[in-house]
Amino acid sequence: MSDIFKKREKGEETKYKLDQERQFKVEARRNKLIGLWAAERMGLSGVDADTYAKAVVAADFEHAGSDDVIRKLVGDFAAKNVKIEDAEVRRELDRFEKVAADQVAQEPPKSLG
Repeated sequence: MSDIFKKREKGEETKYKLDQERQFKVEARRNKLIGLWAAERMGLSGVDADTYAKAVVAADFEHAGSDDVIRKLVGDFAAKNVKIEDAEVRRELDRFEKVAADQVAQEPPKSLG
């Protein structure tokens, strides 16, 4: 009986770990996508846009939640004199979260072994 419970517990731990990794990928991808969107709105392209998108991804590591990303985007838009409402940034963040989730779901599953 004990072996069954140990296997079940290990399976649950593995599933939890994979779910956490998937959520991390979705959030990082979402932040990159919104970073590229924001870069375009600010007139950045090419390497500058990629560099900016990476900075948006890094901004999410400051605090839990997406408020740090929103603060960065809104602040950067203001610094570049780009008129945008916080609500639009939040809508785009939600939209890109769905896009990122779809993209990550299309990736081959990670091996459990």
